[in-house]
Amino acid sequence: MAYEAKDYAKLLGMEGFSEALLKNHFTLYQGYVTNTNKVLDILDGMLKAGNTAAPEYAELKRRLGWEFNGMRLHEYYFENLGGKGGIDQTGKLAAKIAADFGSVEAWEKDFRATGAMRGIGWAVLYQDSASGKLMNFWINEHDVAHPAGCTPILIMDVFEHAFMLDYGLKRADYIEAFFKNIDWKAAETRLK
Repeated sequence: MAYEAKDYAKLLGMEGFSEALLKNHFTLYQGYVTNTNKVLDILDGMLKAGNTAAPEYAELKRRLGWEFNGMRLHEYYFENLGGKGGIDQTGKLAAKIAADFGSVEAWEKDFRATGAMRGIGWAVLYQDSASGKLMNFWINEHDVAHPAGCTPILIMDVFEHAFMLDYGLKRADYIEAFFKNIDWKAAETRLK
């Protein structure tokens, strides 16, 4: 069964994100979905033909992580956008953040600093499934540095395509717009 691109048109008109930026971003995401399906189809054909020892099979297996994670991370990102207002200070997520970081403000300072680092990638609030602890991570590439056994709770795309059309090199302004549009309820549903 092929993956299908989800429709995130409801985000159009969101404050701080131009229509052009969002439509470009949706097109990029659709490319990850398309390429995930292509790679899976080719790998399936190679497996059925007994071509698993071919270097092409190995390279496509490696490429699958890039395409699949590019698809899934964008889905998490779009799904945790579109909210209004701040985190529910009485909610389960705020309580967990405060317990693990000392305060919501301390967590936010660290998350913003993670997202503002030089380079391309993702800032991700993860929950360790073994300990339950929340941690902010920098993910440089889609398929590199994901902490094993952790669940993504809040995802912020900090590749240039996520902000340069609207903000140029002013990543901090993009991060501010991101925080104004977090759907905290969507993030909280990911918490275990």
